[in-house]
Amino acid sequence: PAAAAAGSDRMARVVVPGEPLGSAATWQCGEGTYESGGQVRAAAVGVYHETVTAAGPQLSVTSVNEKATVIPKRGDVVIARVVNVNPRLAKVDILCVGDTPLASNFPGMVRQSDVRQAHGDLVEIYKSFRPADIIRAEVISLGDKSSYYLTTARNEFGVIFATSIAGATMLPISWDTMQCPKTKMREHRKVAKLD
Repeated sequence: PAAAAAGSDRMARVVVPGEPLGSAATWQCGEGTYESGGQVRAAAVGVYHETVTAAGPQLSVTSVNEKATVIPKRGDVVIARVVNVNPRLAKVDILCVGDTPLASNFPGMVRQSDVRQAHGDLVEIYKSFRPADIIRAEVISLGDKSSYYLTTARNEFGVIFATSIAGATMLPISWDTMQCPKTKMREHRKVAKLD
């Protein structure tokens, strides 16, 4: 794509998120791009540009919409909905990056070892998350081709919203327990410490 896009400012070429634009050894990341697997890649749907800056050659993508598409990256704090839980991990849909809602959900997962800081191998996922819980987490890597890897291994990360079987919003009563205000039934969760 980079060779074909030489002089791309003369002929606009639309790219999609994740599309490789050029070698990271040759090009620097500009606006709307990120580096992954030795490649500079598009971070948004937009028009591809090659420019030369004082720091060297740079690739960038200008969004075709007024509002740029946001994608999660390493270190971002995200809000996600738990969609599936098994003994090894919780699968989630990432809904927001920081305070920015996403145009479409990105798949992610919280592995057993990434739930808590200590004794990750002893964590029981079913006692940390349930389907439909809303969690706050941090992106730790882009993971495999289908999911971001997330962590809740800090006090401020974990479940921020959960609904009981009775349909009530559960209230946190400790770092590992929430309670239904209607039935007074308690359920285990990895509760986020809210300010």
